Amino acid sequence: MENIALIESFSEFKDDKLIDRVTLMAILEDVFRNALKKKYGSDDNFDIIINPDKGDMEIWRRRIVVADDDLDLENEEITLTEARKIEADFEIGEEVSEEVKLIDLGRRAILALRQNLISKIHEHDNTNLYKQFKDLVGEIYTAEVHHVRPRVVILIDDEGNEIVLPKEKQIPSDFFRKGDNVRGIIESVELKGNKPQIIMSRTADKFLEKLFEQEIPEVFDGLIMIKNVVRIPGEKAKVAVDSYDDRIDPVGACVGMKGSRIHGIVRELGNENIDVINYTTNLQLYITRALSPAKVSSVKIDEEKKRAEVFLKLEEVSKAIGRGGHNIKLAGLLTGYELDVIREGIAAEEDDVELTEFSDEIDGWVIDEFAKIGLDTARSILNQDVADLVRRTDLEEETILEVIRILKEEFQD
Repeated sequence: MENIALIESFSEFKDDKLIDRVTLMAILEDVFRNALKKKYGSDDNFDIIINPDKGDMEIWRRRIVVADDDLDLENEEITLTEARKIEADFEIGEEVSEEVKLIDLGRRAILALRQNLISKIHEHDNTNLYKQFKDLVGEIYTAEVHHVRPRVVILIDDEGNEIVLPKEKQIPSDFFRKGDNVRGIIESVELKGNKPQIIMSRTADKFLEKLFEQEIPEVFDGLIMIKNVVRIPGEKAKVAVDSYDDRIDPVGACVGMKGSRIHGIVRELGNENIDVINYTTNLQLYITRALSPAKVSSVKIDEEKKRAEVFLKLEEVSKAIGRGGHNIKLAGLLTGYELDVIREGIAAEEDDVELTEFSDEIDGWVIDEFAKIGLDTARSILNQDVADLVRRTDLEEETILEVIRILKEEFQD
């Protein structure tokens, strides 16, 4: 069998792997050199000539002619008798070049060559795949659901690459079937052995930012800037936007007439509630806007401790805190300040008591849980419905009832 026929048999799968012939030839040379080293101990005196246009290659072995009685022949040497079988007028000390046919390596060596070639091409594919997706980290990508497992969804893109969407990277309301198209960002590319594992995320803040770029022309063109994005995936998000051009209303442009522009993004994120606010370097105003839709009366900032006391009328407190404390949590993340809700007028009630006064009877973490939803006095808790407190906090009903019992005893005394 000629060299070209063998090479064609080796490279029959190159089209499936989308590998160009020049690269394949380079890999072939590397594979054959390894085989020559294994058979002859060295490949230094072998020339491999590759013709990528024809898909052919030649291997030539160079050896120096030595006397027949030289019994210690090395790889680089050939006896005079053997040399004259190649060409009759060779003399001692001359160099002989002889073509090596691949078939001369033997059947087992050829099978090993094929296996080594396949391994090298897989390695080449994995290296290229890793580089390709490393450049796509942080970008939106679309792939098709191939397999749905309890803790992960396996996706396949148009080129047959496998992408992993873990359960924790899915929006809680996500539900996928085989064949569905899924959008997310490429969050990371990790090497598992020699094979790259491509991780997609739909819960990352960056995904929402990239959706704004994709869906809103002014953001894509750079006329509107996304200053910050914070999310509780599937529940609520806040996006701070700004514009260099005073003629452009960044919030209005992002939301669109009657929410027309942002509707597609909300639908993509499982009806996640998105607040778009105007960014400002005025910290008091920024905190006030971040707590929208609540109307803030005033803000007292402690820049050193990165805390702010936010004063609100009683009817605005629940709006500021939001369902499950989501609004105040996101406002804090957006501004970078820990926000404390202060109810205007509460201090005037002489018979109310700060919850921290009960720290000898109520665990600190329980007090903190109530504070997260803006309840920091005894009466503010006693005025709440127990079922509502269970829903809004991470506390068990038994714990809440025990707190209420302690607080009631205080006022009975």
